[in-house]
Amino acid sequence: MELFEILTSAAFWAAAIRIASPLIFATMGELICERAGVLNLGIEGIMVAGAFAGWIAVWAGMPLWGGVSVAFMVGMGLGGIHSILSVPFGLSQHVVGIGLTLLATSATFYTYRVMLPEVSTPPKIDAFQPFPIPILSDIPFFGPALFQQTALTYLAFILVGVVSFTLYRTPLGLAVRAAGESPAAVAAQGLSVTAIRMGAVMVGSGCMAVGGAFLTMSAFDSFFFDMVNGRGWICIALVVFGAWRPGKALFGAILFAAFDALQIRLQQTGIGAVVPYQVFLMMPYILSILALIAMSRRAEVPAALMVPFNKGER
Repeated sequence: MELFEILTSAAFWAAAIRIASPLIFATMGELICERAGVLNLGIEGIMVAGAFAGWIAVWAGMPLWGGVSVAFMVGMGLGGIHSILSVPFGLSQHVVGIGLTLLATSATFYTYRVMLPEVSTPPKIDAFQPFPIPILSDIPFFGPALFQQTALTYLAFILVGVVSFTLYRTPLGLAVRAAGESPAAVAAQGLSVTAIRMGAVMVGSGCMAVGGAFLTMSAFDSFFFDMVNGRGWICIALVVFGAWRPGKALFGAILFAAFDALQIRLQQTGIGAVVPYQVFLMMPYILSILALIAMSRRAEVPAALMVPFNKGER
């Protein structure tokens, strides 16, 4: 009965949407990269850098949207490093991605210590506040769950629509998908596969960084170490779960977030008194793995994913 009450609560689904928001940003970013043929394993470090960059920019005096812009630009810069090494130079995308995660994470922690050497407790900022949408927020159940979120949550859902429309309804999207499926065909049309892939990685990395910034500027009001906590790796799995389609990836992000929100609430029920809390912490990951196994069996991987392309080679 308690489980049913939780699942039918507007507050539960409002929390799930809030938890899903950073995952949506980062998943869309990873999807853009992989659709162009590049696996970006630097996502975890990029999210950490974005979380810090947005927060420190606002703490230094910039407006909130200025902080979001700074995070996006930092993500694009890190994506530029990844794209240069993995696209024209053709280095291993696995090695470059892991190296970028280590670089971005370490550089962020170093910068934090340099800028705030005497601080034991991270300073707080005035973060984004919930913005109820008039009329829609008054709808029973759906209003509190969907339309009383922060501006960044709304932006996350808008991003899904923009990515979906761009990929499937525009020449640019066709070029990006072709770069990940048949780069030779793209080159035959006189387009630069290198430019398309590099641009996709940079834009996608910018979206990942905004996902990190969500944590410090919307979910919380400060930055602390390990706040990303593996969300980047979850987003890579969500891309596979969604079969490289924005709509399905959005569903996967909300599903994982619902599992996460559920385990928090179950710990506060009678079940939590008899079951070790570690079981609840494992639950969203175990359920997500099972869902990933079920969905990925039917997924079609972009044919040229992780395949370097050199013009003129067969």
